[in-house]
Amino acid sequence: MQRVTNCILVVEDRILLIKKPKRGWYAIPGGKMERGETVKEAVVREFWEETGLRIETCALKGVFTFVVSDKMQSEQEWMMFTFVSNTYNGVLAEHCNEGELEWVPVDAIKTLPMAEGDRKIFEHVLTTDTMLFGSFYYTVDYELQGMRLDPSRQ
Repeated sequence: MQRVTNCILVVEDRILLIKKPKRGWYAIPGGKMERGETVKEAVVREFWEETGLRIETCALKGVFTFVVSDKMQSEQEWMMFTFVSNTYNGVLAEHCNEGELEWVPVDAIKTLPMAEGDRKIFEHVLTTDTMLFGSFYYTVDYELQGMRLDPSRQ
């Protein structure tokens, strides 16, 4: 099972996101953990590699399992550790290999194109301080088929 980390950086009512070229969806900066890394080491490294920014303090706000399956193909499964930060240092990178970096107003999150599971994660993180655990089930075309969240969000 692949392990990934990401960080929602919220500064002055804006969030730093990456607009991915394949679908035009917005995503949270982050990526795959390397062997032997802690989740905190991985999120700091991945965030810096993608954005050029070093997050100074961060708090783990969610742990999620993602399952992508198709009736004819084998399943992909990975775990994601989502952090939140409000502080950073450095200068935003002019280029990101993963897509276009963009500061987005917090209130725009509800309407931006993104994976529906990510929308649920933002909804939780931006409205509560509690930890969120969940599983998201997608088709190979990333259509959300179902989810389980603890604590439950309606």
